[in-house]
Amino acid sequence: MGPRRRLLNRRPRVLKNTAAEADQFRLRAAVAFFFVLIGVVGLGFWYFRLQVWQHDDYAMRSEQNRVKLRPVVPGRGLIYDRRGRILADNVPAFRIEVTPSEAGDSEKWLPQLARVVALTPEDISRFEAERKATRGFKPIVLKLRVSDEEVAAFAVDRWRFPGVELVSYLNRRYPYGELFAHVIGYVGRIDTKDQEALGVNAGVLTHIGKTGLERSYEQQLRGQVGYEQIETNVDGRPIRQVGHVPAKPGADLRLSIDLDLQRAMVTAFGDMDGSAVAVDPRTGEVLAMVSLPSYDSNLFVNGISSTDYKALNENPSRPQFNRNVLGGGPPGSTMKPFMALAGLDSGTRRAEDKILSTGEFHIPGQKRGYRDSHGGGHGWVDLRESIAQSVNTYYYKLALDMGIQKVDQYMLRYGFGQKTGIDLLGENIGILPSPEWKAKRNKKEGWYPGETVIAGIGQGYWVVTALQLARGTAAIANSGTLRQLHLVREIRTGYESPWLPKELNEPTRITDNPAHLQAVHEGMESTIHGGRGTARIMARGAPYRMAGKTGTAQKVSRKGNVSLNPHSLPYHLRHQALFVGYAPAENPTIAVAVVVEHGGYGGSTAAPIARKIFDAWLLGKMPEAPPSKDGKPAPTVAPLAVAPGAAPTVSPGQAPGEGAAVPAELKVVAVPVNGAWAKAVAMANARVAAQPGHVPQAAAGAEAGLQANLPGYVAPPEQAADGAAPPARHDDALIEPNLDPEDDDVSPTVEPQR
Repeated sequence: MGPRRRLLNRRPRVLKNTAAEADQFRLRAAVAFFFVLIGVVGLGFWYFRLQVWQHDDYAMRSEQNRVKLRPVVPGRGLIYDRRGRILADNVPAFRIEVTPSEAGDSEKWLPQLARVVALTPEDISRFEAERKATRGFKPIVLKLRVSDEEVAAFAVDRWRFPGVELVSYLNRRYPYGELFAHVIGYVGRIDTKDQEALGVNAGVLTHIGKTGLERSYEQQLRGQVGYEQIETNVDGRPIRQVGHVPAKPGADLRLSIDLDLQRAMVTAFGDMDGSAVAVDPRTGEVLAMVSLPSYDSNLFVNGISSTDYKALNENPSRPQFNRNVLGGGPPGSTMKPFMALAGLDSGTRRAEDKILSTGEFHIPGQKRGYRDSHGGGHGWVDLRESIAQSVNTYYYKLALDMGIQKVDQYMLRYGFGQKTGIDLLGENIGILPSPEWKAKRNKKEGWYPGETVIAGIGQGYWVVTALQLARGTAAIANSGTLRQLHLVREIRTGYESPWLPKELNEPTRITDNPAHLQAVHEGMESTIHGGRGTARIMARGAPYRMAGKTGTAQKVSRKGNVSLNPHSLPYHLRHQALFVGYAPAENPTIAVAVVVEHGGYGGSTAAPIARKIFDAWLLGKMPEAPPSKDGKPAPTVAPLAVAPGAAPTVSPGQAPGEGAAVPAELKVVAVPVNGAWAKAVAMANARVAAQPGHVPQAAAGAEAGLQANLPGYVAPPEQAADGAAPPARHDDALIEPNLDPEDDDVSPTVEPQR
């Protein structure tokens, strides 16, 4: 190929466009700069957001990594009796807590820990159940109330158990155990239902009120949880405290109950089962309240053992059953004073109207007979004699003349069929027998006149509690004023705070006619001081006058006209014995209701118990303790810290425990392990013991004991020494031939005809 052809085939050479390339570069640079600018602005905005907008949030997170919040459980409020003696307090104790996420596999470390600290099968099973139900980082209580020896042993081997901690706390203690189990109740370990109720405090608190006043006043007694700010290192170990929010202790309660009267009431019952309530009719304050048999409330604080729980549940007398609050039964003849007052208030009867008692009452047109307590009758009796002699016929006819609707109307006014206002949860309102009540339970059967008749003597469908009987009796004693019953007398929200009285409902009037009340009062006084009264045994040797009414609620009826001795019956078939009354009759300061299960007759069993209660309150006489069947010792009290050798100063005319001088120095006993914390707790207990209004139990000495509340009474020298009451006759000696004192027998003489 020639040179010409090569020139023709050569492609034309494109010249470089410098301007276009420069424009393209500038465009690319602008786009890149734009993205870089956006990135820088975004980064600056992000830095600004972190450093300015979210500074507080991240500062708080950083602080949380450095500072841990440790909850401070408040001290539970103390409970005192009316004279300032502690009935429920807190004592230093230790528990073992485990954080599962730090402790690791429990099958490895748990058997090793059991060699150092005694663990029961209940402790292990409870821990495993809670471990499976909660998150791994939350501490779980493995064992409560670790002994001092176990604390020392664990301190030596603590390095072997990561995630296992020994925690100090205040353990609830009831110095008198069984004596106040049905009044104060007890605290127990928190369960699932309690956690839902506690909310944010569920993971902090370990115990909560379960029964009694501990449950009713849980919010006040619990207090408010505080917190400590603890600085920690990178390993999470505490270095120092950098701040704190103090816990607010729970409120203290001062009860109206008198410790010594409570003990006297239990002693008066001996080995018999039953319940009793003593109230001040002027205020509605409960002076003493027992339900027997009882149990030791300390058993439940840290979890009762299966053996103890089984023993309580298998006891046929049901020690855990609060007879005053949850129980109830037919009141028997103790309803007759209220029926008599209803007859007067309704205009159905006058006090001087007389009814003939022939020994048997018949509803017009019926052959069925309703018996009186005397086989031959009582003859002509008026209202006063009908109460004193407990004449059934008078009240058979009164109930029939009034009608069941009017009877219910007045019984409701007297406080029956409703709550007494006692500050305990679950109070039984009882049953007011009525056609409406029966129709709800038996629609096929109507109301019969015979049911109205037996309702007049407190039999049939009646269910009344001892609290209701005591409240109604107190209203009669207090000129017709029906007051709310209450156990808590005063509340204070701090050691330095004053005692404030409990707020109560306004009292109501059961009647506005003093003459009607006077007639009933005279009848009740004749029951004890009259020649034919069913409780005349109570008047023997008494330096004061009383008013009352006996009652018997039958479980079986007698056959024919043969008198039935209840003491000859099997124990479970014996009658319930009751008594209501007040003293001194002219100016009552105490009203009682006594119910003795399987006691026989009210006049021979319940009335002597009431006399001992009256003597204890009015004369300061402690009943003689009957020999115990099981040899169980009387409750003992562990004293609080007091000044060495010092006793509280009481000015002349001042009751012990009221405004007592504070000792100058306080004895503080510190627990050897964790001494600083234990010393602080001991100091707190010492301050409590020295508070005005509290007599330290260890120093009370001669000041403790029953005090006479009868104005002008001076104990004779021979009685002042031992305070023994005059011997009472045996119950069987009170059963006279052909006379059943309080036999509310409604057995028919022929087959019932409806």
